Amino acid sequence: MNQQIIYGSEYGTTRRYAEQLSQLTGIPAMDYTSAKNLDGCELVIYLGGLYAGGVKGLKHTVKRLPTGVKLILVTVGLADVTDQENIRNIQNSVRRQLPTALFDQTALFHLRGGIDYGRLSLAHKTMMTLLYNKARHLPEEKKTAEVRAMIDTFNQKVDFVDFASLEPVVNAIPKQ
Repeated sequence: MNQQIIYGSEYGTTRRYAEQLSQLTGIPAMDYTSAKNLDGCELVIYLGGLYAGGVKGLKHTVKRLPTGVKLILVTVGLADVTDQENIRNIQNSVRRQLPTALFDQTALFHLRGGIDYGRLSLAHKTMMTLLYNKARHLPEEKKTAEVRAMIDTFNQKVDFVDFASLEPVVNAIPKQ
């Protein structure tokens, strides 16, 4: 079976997961910008960082997927992936980026990443500052777990990467 790990990573957390998954499975990994020709690919495992309500590089990659390909999608973000509200929000975001038929057949996983405010681009820093200022003024009852996590980690370096959390992804990959 022709398999490929593709990832969209802005600051490196998703790339770390993709490289570890490649080591665990022997499936080659590449950045989505390098994935030009996926013809003949039967399985794509796509890992994408969550940025501003979208999965980095997913739309770009979906356009290149051959008909009938099996997709395993792994999102990587700052939000706590054990919180059901966060999962619903992520799934709704993914649903907007995938054709319905593909979404319905996609195995979906969520991992926690991290953030290092010192490495953010000016645009991302500005966006996060605006979000933070808006979020901290919300009434407590309107703050979701995701919003509280963003407030708690603002302007810090946090790393929630846990390679053990890749186990369900590895188990979802058909054995050759």
